[in-house]
Amino acid sequence: MTIEQTNLIFASKSFTVERSPHPFVSREEGGHIRIFPKDHTISCINDLTPLEMIELARLEMVVRESMMAGLNVQGIKVAWVNLEDLGNWAFKRNERPTLHIHIFGRVFSNGPQTLPEAVSLPDRSTGFYDGFKPLTDDDMKVIGNLIEKNIQNNPKYSDAQWGVVKN
Repeated sequence: MTIEQTNLIFASKSFTVERSPHPFVSREEGGHIRIFPKDHTISCINDLTPLEMIELARLEMVVRESMMAGLNVQGIKVAWVNLEDLGNWAFKRNERPTLHIHIFGRVFSNGPQTLPEAVSLPDRSTGFYDGFKPLTDDDMKVIGNLIEKNIQNNPKYSDAQWGVVKN
């Protein structure tokens, strides 16, 4: 699995943060971001080293916070963010899953993925996601800048606090 540079929001030492080009939550309903390990042989969190798990936990926190703030700046009133460790669909293709964390922005709306209901994840073949829009390049830039700013300036996310080194 290769992350397209056009979808890359941020990269740390061991992980990439990217917009989903085919989102499960459309932009206007909060959007969809994924975190992948750079080592695509990692199947689940149990395959991570302790330092990689620390790095992933920090990324989950900072991406969640940055996505919520960034999309609100972009006019999307994100009220909540869900994180999910999935991978089940790899089994439909008789493949080994690759670890990836889905990050779903959530808004109160009349759309198919409205808060407070759980995110619906039917098979892609159902057509449920047809017409769902990915985050824009501007959204990605705002969120990426906030991730960088939070890691550099917020003591809660500092490299020293977490004991990790980013690229």
